[in-house]
Amino acid sequence: MKTLSLATFLMVLALSAAPALTAQTPSFTVEADHPIAKVSPSLYGLMTEEINHSYDGGIYGELILDRTPGDSWDALNSWPMVARGNSAAKVSIDGATAPGAALKRSLRVAVTAAAADAPAGVENGGYWGIPVRPKTIYTGSFYAKTDVPGLAVTVTLENDQTGAVAAKTVVTGLTREWKQYTYTLRTGDAPVSEKYHLLLTITQPATVWFDLVSLFPPTYHGRPEGDRIDLMNLLAAMHPKFLRLPGGNYLEGDHIADRFDWEKTIGPWVDRPTHQGPWSYRSSDGMGLLEFLDWCEDLKMEPVLAVYAGYSLHGEHVDPGPALAPYVQDALDEIEYVTGDTTTKWGAERAKDGHPAPFPLHYVEVGNEDFFDRSHSYDGRFAQFDRAIKQRYPNLQIIATTPVKGVTPDVIDEHYYMSAEESFAQAHHYDKTDRTGPKIFVGEWATREGSPTPDLEAALGDAAWLTGLERNSDIVVMASYAPLFVNVNPGAMQWAPDLIGYDALASYGSPSYWTQVLFATHLGTEVVASTLASAPERVFASVTRDAAKHKLFVKVVNANSTAQPLAIALTGVAKLAPEATLTTLSGKTPNATNSLAHPDAVVPTERKIPVAGPKFTLTFAPYSVNVLELHD
Repeated sequence: MKTLSLATFLMVLALSAAPALTAQTPSFTVEADHPIAKVSPSLYGLMTEEINHSYDGGIYGELILDRTPGDSWDALNSWPMVARGNSAAKVSIDGATAPGAALKRSLRVAVTAAAADAPAGVENGGYWGIPVRPKTIYTGSFYAKTDVPGLAVTVTLENDQTGAVAAKTVVTGLTREWKQYTYTLRTGDAPVSEKYHLLLTITQPATVWFDLVSLFPPTYHGRPEGDRIDLMNLLAAMHPKFLRLPGGNYLEGDHIADRFDWEKTIGPWVDRPTHQGPWSYRSSDGMGLLEFLDWCEDLKMEPVLAVYAGYSLHGEHVDPGPALAPYVQDALDEIEYVTGDTTTKWGAERAKDGHPAPFPLHYVEVGNEDFFDRSHSYDGRFAQFDRAIKQRYPNLQIIATTPVKGVTPDVIDEHYYMSAEESFAQAHHYDKTDRTGPKIFVGEWATREGSPTPDLEAALGDAAWLTGLERNSDIVVMASYAPLFVNVNPGAMQWAPDLIGYDALASYGSPSYWTQVLFATHLGTEVVASTLASAPERVFASVTRDAAKHKLFVKVVNANSTAQPLAIALTGVAKLAPEATLTTLSGKTPNATNSLAHPDAVVPTERKIPVAGPKFTLTFAPYSVNVLELHD
């Protein structure tokens, strides 16, 4: 046994007799009259990408899977044969005929036996089901021709399990030439379900060719062939200021031939050839350039237009110089399509496509994640694009996807995918960033915890990271979480986690989604000075004010398992309303999450709290994201 010295014994005795020390309450001092930076008015926005069936099978309203047959070996998988009773038919792909030059193949349905009580044809189950709601109008169309002029096609919405018909109509007068036919389906008292399929059948022997078979439910703002209402409502609640489009990897494609070739995505569907996307499935290109712009218009946000810059994911690239010149011209034409008036070539083309008015545009991004290009050609490629765009459009801000030499970009796009601990550790990443360099666009970021959508731990990491972006929004001009969407059906997801989950019928916002809503809807115009002292780890804060509205927004993240009191002191406040609003997102465990079955397990709650004056103590719940809204 170790023996204590007399001096040590006396010291231990004295300490044991002393009263216990109480931990000092952490303090948070907010200098409400001391703005230190302007908040970027475009700070919070959306990054979109064709991944996880985000467009086809996601926000784009089309309900038919593979509405034009693709060129892979499984092209017929979406179009199984239907032969009721003693009817007989054979379905194949015909590569010799299609309704337009852009389309190379069509669906050939050869019916050798059929009758009114024994129809034959094809069916389509949509993207993991076709959603049906009662008393709803669905609009559809298809291109067709036949060897029996006058042929009639019956279009039916039928329940997968019961065979019950939710809606039916007949399209008459088919001819020997390709023609587009439209139809309307009106449901009656059909129960709400996504377990429906569409049938195209005939009741007599004939051969009929189909292409571009389409079906749309009601869409957001009633826009023809537009977007899914519930997903757009979720996005609208985020108050986004921009949409980065058409996507990152989706812009580049696996190969140059697979890039987002914008000219092939405008105009009638029959002129859009479709293309292979980088995430294992083919894009219908129904979500083309104009549809992206319409999306922006519907949500009152601006496009951040990414233009293809000569590099694709499998390493193919175009050297700067004459070889790159056609791609630069293509980008200039694309910008003209977005912003040109009707006296310009591409502005007139946009008007022909149905939108005479130009769209606002302030940012153009050259490429995507070009730090992956091992040819190291991006310096030269960016300079060539930057020079040409600035010469023609001097007011545009040009975004580089990685630091470049020789040219100083207006903005650099930085991407971060982090664990929750990394998000906590990086919350102060931009606090000491050089303010003389280019502005920052955090074009892709996420805390990667949870699947298919983030859990509460991820939301806490996100919130900690966002306090840092908000404090530094003089240099961080834009930020967007990625990926935005995931279809949660088996086989639909390529990446997790994702902000918003859905199936054919329903959708939900993750805890990280609600964090985004809280931050974006409680944002002032100026960052004010604040000091967080003696707080434990995993407590983060930011403060902004809106002087015109006389509001102060105090955001506090407590990622600990215990409640956290903060002694809040507001300086420079002449008067303060006696009641404030506290909005809290929290859960019992960091693994708490939302799902289709439980979409509201973790959602913000709002309550009024009394405020005695400029100094008060407020306790923040465990595992919580909080916004305290004060006003005078």
